[in-house]
Amino acid sequence: MPELPEVEIAKRGLEPYLLGDVIESCILNAPSLRYPFDKSFATNLGGAQTSQLERRGKFILVHLSTAQSLIWHLGMSGRIKTFAQKESYAPEKHDHVVLNMRRGGVVVYNDPRRFGFMRLIPSAIWQNEAHFRGMGPEPLGNHFNGPILAAALKGRSTPIKVALLDQRIVAGVGNIYASEALYIAGINPLRKAGDVQGPRAERLAQAIRAVLEKAISAGGSSLRDYQHTDGSLGYFQHMFGVYDRAGRACPDCDCDITKTGGVQKIVQAGRSTFYCPRRQK
Repeated sequence: MPELPEVEIAKRGLEPYLLGDVIESCILNAPSLRYPFDKSFATNLGGAQTSQLERRGKFILVHLSTAQSLIWHLGMSGRIKTFAQKESYAPEKHDHVVLNMRRGGVVVYNDPRRFGFMRLIPSAIWQNEAHFRGMGPEPLGNHFNGPILAAALKGRSTPIKVALLDQRIVAGVGNIYASEALYIAGINPLRKAGDVQGPRAERLAQAIRAVLEKAISAGGSSLRDYQHTDGSLGYFQHMFGVYDRAGRACPDCDCDITKTGGVQKIVQAGRSTFYCPRRQK
């Protein structure tokens, strides 16, 4: 599933094609994605001008002149494709939603597994919608730091890696970047979340911010289905410290992997976790 960096990059890729333009028409090539489309979905999008795009956690929000907002989630395999001119767009299998823009561009949502979704809600109350209610702070925002993270983790007995996947703790962090941030912070993913306090929480908060910013700069991680809106790939997967590197040396260790086994892989809450037991305590 795309995590915060990939969704941020998708949002930025959409801006030249959506921001300030009018959606002339919305074509639905499927009756539903994760949820069925409302009967008025395509009609309500037609003629609406986009006034603002923002990201909240792993969601893209497109705010419209009609006082409605489009909530967009990419699911497991969804991707957004953009075309400067209608003539450049050649329909493909799984192109479920097509937005034709007044300036001539085309925005397409393609999702083979249809785990993503698009919904329209009133703009004035989007923050109270179920997907956002109770969501934790944005890790790249001004309201995220060591003390904030420590307070959210206090008293929690779950492993810290599992806690970081809880969107109520911090928004947008998923499996890849939780493993990488814990590696940078030198924290064992099995450590009890409530024990991550004080300097340890500050190190982790800084590591989360650093790894997300680095991933965005590198264009995200292109694993399996993820591509940019123009079809290009991200490169952060070439910079992983531990993720998907089981049995290999991590960049900051000089240990003999024939003796240590290198990066370890375990399963936590059904997800793969990668870490260096020598570096992460």
